[in-house]
Amino acid sequence: MFKYHCLNPIAGVGLAKFSDQYVKTDDVNEAEGILVRSAAMHDMELPDSLLAIARAGAGVNNIPLDKCAEKGIVVFNTPGANANGVKELVIAGMLLAARDVVGGIEWVKANKDDENVGKDAEKAKKNFAGTEIEGKKLGIVGLGAIGVKVANVAKHLGMEVYGYDPYVSVDAAWNLSRDVKHVLNVEEIYAECDYITIHVPLMDSTKGMIGREAIDQMKDGVILLNFARDLLVDEKAVLEGIKAGKIRKYVSDFPNAVTAGQEGCIVIPHLGASTEESEDNCAVMAVKELKNYLENGNIINSVNYPNCDMGVCAQAGRVAIFHKNIANMITKFTACFGDIGINITDMTNKSKGEVAYTMLDIEEPASEEIIGKLQAINGVFRVRVVK
Repeated sequence: MFKYHCLNPIAGVGLAKFSDQYVKTDDVNEAEGILVRSAAMHDMELPDSLLAIARAGAGVNNIPLDKCAEKGIVVFNTPGANANGVKELVIAGMLLAARDVVGGIEWVKANKDDENVGKDAEKAKKNFAGTEIEGKKLGIVGLGAIGVKVANVAKHLGMEVYGYDPYVSVDAAWNLSRDVKHVLNVEEIYAECDYITIHVPLMDSTKGMIGREAIDQMKDGVILLNFARDLLVDEKAVLEGIKAGKIRKYVSDFPNAVTAGQEGCIVIPHLGASTEESEDNCAVMAVKELKNYLENGNIINSVNYPNCDMGVCAQAGRVAIFHKNIANMITKFTACFGDIGINITDMTNKSKGEVAYTMLDIEEPASEEIIGKLQAINGVFRVRVVK
């Protein structure tokens, strides 16, 4: 029996995927698995019972990843589960920026008591006239699940699409329209495109990537869209670009004191993944990842440990070891089993940066003695008996 705790409301269609092997607990301190959306976890005391955290969404900046890695707690996210919802809002953002729909709607509201509002609108509408997006150049920085979907839809809308991603995956490449121009330097997007949208994860290397230097390279009148993370953009530099006429509109899904209510900014209250479908998809994916790990030790879509899949264990025992990614660890692990005559029938070892994950299937259940020996090895964070 496994116990799980929800730090945020999780869609029922996802929770329904749990079998009768699982029970929901209101006490986070006894949970083996946690499901979370936006709840801040950095100041939480993580219980020793906790084995995994599944984030029903893509961003994990609310979770202490390094702390979890050192405690052997796997953190999952759900890449692509909300991609369609975000894609649709990106397209909406482009249209809102191209034509002053918001300004026109506000004008109608302000003149709602005017009996001649219809006639006056014909005179006023020239103040809200815009441009069409067909034939314009769209630059997409980051060709992950969302970026690829945006690219393909933009092609169908008649846009000329440029894509930049030095780490594009094989799956993304297969799904990307062959008409998208894949550029090797992001500077080409800055120089050529009328619209630029960013879809990269927030890391030290990407924080503030759209700053003064990047903006200076862009075309005059560029429309910049940010539905990824607010810290990817130096928004003070964006406001300067708007005042200088370099940036025509900045569309962001991340409200903050810098851009809220500012001229030239269309700020949306973080609605990218706020659809019933996205929330359902994220919940289902998060629960499936959590179940596969708790039951089988398999890791898929983790952000702090490597992917590792050995399927369902057909042997008497399976042991998972979380450890530093350093030399000679596998030799030490196998020696522990060999010393007491336990045969290893299958094994896999994967690494990710400074951490690694090893799973071993064995012909008899692991004893407390063997677990103790493994745990005592220098560099081991945690040893878990999966079966």
